[in-house]
Amino acid sequence: PAPGVRISKIKNLEDDIALSLAALGIRIIAPMPGKGTIGIEVPNQHPEMVSMRSVLATEKFQNTTMDLPIALGKTISNEVFIADLAKMPHLLVAGATGQGKSVGINAILVSLLYKRHPAELKFVLVDPKKVELTLFRKIERHFLAKLPDEADAIITDTKKVINTLNSLCIEMDQRYDLLKDAQVRNLKEYNVKFVNRKIPNPEKHRFLPFIVLIVDEFADLMMTAGKEVEMPIARLAQLARAVGIHLVIATQRPSVNIITGTIKANFPARLAFRVLSKIDSRTILDAGGADQLIGRGDMLLSTGSDLIRIQCAFVDTPEVEKISDFIGNQRGYPSAHM
Repeated sequence: PAPGVRISKIKNLEDDIALSLAALGIRIIAPMPGKGTIGIEVPNQHPEMVSMRSVLATEKFQNTTMDLPIALGKTISNEVFIADLAKMPHLLVAGATGQGKSVGINAILVSLLYKRHPAELKFVLVDPKKVELTLFRKIERHFLAKLPDEADAIITDTKKVINTLNSLCIEMDQRYDLLKDAQVRNLKEYNVKFVNRKIPNPEKHRFLPFIVLIVDEFADLMMTAGKEVEMPIARLAQLARAVGIHLVIATQRPSVNIITGTIKANFPARLAFRVLSKIDSRTILDAGGADQLIGRGDMLLSTGSDLIRIQCAFVDTPEVEKISDFIGNQRGYPSAHM
């Protein structure tokens, strides 16, 4: 920009620039990080589908040393983007209906299934919609965790969620006691020490897998169970990251009455699909830009400092079925992880 021109002046011309470029919706990045310029992001006229295979087959994903790598898709410069869920600690996914939230959650699940052994990772799946995560029922004896008295490993009944969350809190406290006993700071150090048999009186200890709690449509839980859900989730969000329990929560619009300030403060990583208004975008990312996305798996990832625009890798229902069939046909544990 010319000297003396304010950035806000250019930002206000967003719609005019979009009109003269005849674009679907542009995003102004002002200022560009590390440069003295302003960037204008214009979506491509012919969008290209990013298949899950093209992301998982890359060397970057296969040779990664991350604890819980998630292959989210490709950035605008066509590079594969991989994030570490263990570093994020928790992820908040939001976006309007039909913009690809559930596909995004499937992509997260699939990339973790590809990368981790069942002994190292367990999922707790909460699905108030009842249909989104049922495909993963076949991997119950391998990757899913549930309460001993539950019939189904994927929780669809909102009343039963409270028991599960409370038992996760108890599990978290138990894990902290084990870590304190072993004199280590986090799950990784503990497991290394456990495998090398460096822990005094080892008969009390056990190998601790990562636990990933995935909630599809959190708003529905809050409406039906309210305060009872909020307390354990807030506790888990604050404390559980050191003992390897990570939350992925999806909701349509994370307004204050659904996700309270305490919970939101503990979700530094946010994933926003397309939303309808600027206000919604600010609610999710604390910045504009999610209203200018073009939909269909176009998303912004905020990891605290900067926004990264990613095209989400697409996982189709038959693909998920094949994967869970393949895992389900292998030899598993006698039951789901209790």
